[in-house]
Amino acid sequence: MIGVNGTKEECQQIKSLLKNYLTEHLKLELSDEKTKITHSSNYARFLGYDVRVRRSNQLKKSSDGVIQRTLNLSVELLIPLKDKIERFMLDNRIVIIDKDGKLKPMHRNALVNNTDLEITDNYNAQTRGICNYYSMASNFGKLDYFAYLMEYSCLKTLARKHQTSIGHIIDKYRYGKIWAIPYETKSGKKYMPIVRFADMRAKRKSRYSQDIDKIINPHYGFIELDKRISAKKCELCGAENISFEIHHINKLKNLKGKEMWEKVMISRKRKTLVVCKKCHYKIHGRTFDA
Repeated sequence: MIGVNGTKEECQQIKSLLKNYLTEHLKLELSDEKTKITHSSNYARFLGYDVRVRRSNQLKKSSDGVIQRTLNLSVELLIPLKDKIERFMLDNRIVIIDKDGKLKPMHRNALVNNTDLEITDNYNAQTRGICNYYSMASNFGKLDYFAYLMEYSCLKTLARKHQTSIGHIIDKYRYGKIWAIPYETKSGKKYMPIVRFADMRAKRKSRYSQDIDKIINPHYGFIELDKRISAKKCELCGAENISFEIHHINKLKNLKGKEMWEKVMISRKRKTLVVCKKCHYKIHGRTFDA
């Protein structure tokens, strides 16, 4: 993104020079359709943000007591709520549009077969990631409603899994004034609370004193795998009390998502599956003789 203090004709000259440089030196082609020239008061989409230069007459007293138009001619970053946030939730079936046009949180069938801890961790990662990325936006407070929809979609997913109500899920996992999923570690019992917008707002305020992307996540992978192995249940066909094997892969990104076992691993973000011998043979394209 290039800011120019000049006329539109000068901007077009700069664009032409840039196009020639990219073609001759970098062997790249500049798309005329996607390269936008606009006035700084209008929004320009860049890296997921809407960017513009404000024209504001709002007065504010500075620390030395001088009243100034502090916002005027300052660069403003905004979250494209409808194009990015709402579209993300609709594409992932976190919400649906109700008859009155409002967003309504929904359960996610793709996560129902995961453990309660995995379901909550999935929602937390997505909420935290979006709030962290858009922490520089001036309309950051608008993500309050997004965090609310994410929390209740998570609750509905847990309720669908246990065939109960949201109220029963909250009562079951009540942790002080909030709710959280308990899990066991080598050092004892710990809890994973749902990410709330107030927490993200507090991290945003302190972003200059610490790295807001440095999030400490509890490590529970080995304990969770122990539980899955002890259950002696095939995570593909559901067979119980039979001999089982561990199917593992190197990287999740190599999965195509065409076979059922690939879809299960992608949805659970796991590189391992506890499966019976029959399913394991089927994964590797071999015939199993009982």
